[in-house]
Amino acid sequence: MRRLLGGSLIGVLAAASGWAADKRKEPPALSREHRHPSGAFTFRTPEDWAVQAAASDPSALQAGAGNLAVRFLYHPGEAGYDSLHVSCMLDRLAGPMAQEPEVKYEYEFVSSVSGHLRSLDSAFQIRYDAPILGHRVWRQRTLTVVGSGHSVCIISHVPASVWKKSRETRALLDAVLASVTFR
Repeated sequence: MRRLLGGSLIGVLAAASGWAADKRKEPPALSREHRHPSGAFTFRTPEDWAVQAAASDPSALQAGAGNLAVRFLYHPGEAGYDSLHVSCMLDRLAGPMAQEPEVKYEYEFVSSVSGHLRSLDSAFQIRYDAPILGHRVWRQRTLTVVGSGHSVCIISHVPASVWKKSRETRALLDAVLASVTFR
């Protein structure tokens, strides 16, 4: 087993993206472990999260509860991680005609290497034409990791207002991301 974001990689990503969990708080409990249908990796979630095939893409696995969602797009083999990252950044909550064309980047294409794993990380806000789960502005983070015979994009969606106001939400999403382990 190899933790996807273990050791120095999570430190680099956390420092670059501001996703470091608040050290004064207890990390959220991730009591359930899930294995991707490919068998390539596992990840952990809180007990109340649902995990299922994404409605818009049956090959994608989506985990979440309420207005939080983390989507896993797995590709066997090692894809070109920059082109895969761009493609995964286009995986949105609604189609291109249902959103404003301009996105507001928090950061983009932050790269990192840890052993045989290479990653690209981008975070941005999208404004949708109609509210989705009561919110028009959403923060999306796309993390693409390629190496050791695997390619995976991990895409998180959270309302921008929730992201800004809730340390607990940021810590929870960080913990789910850090729990990913390649088999």
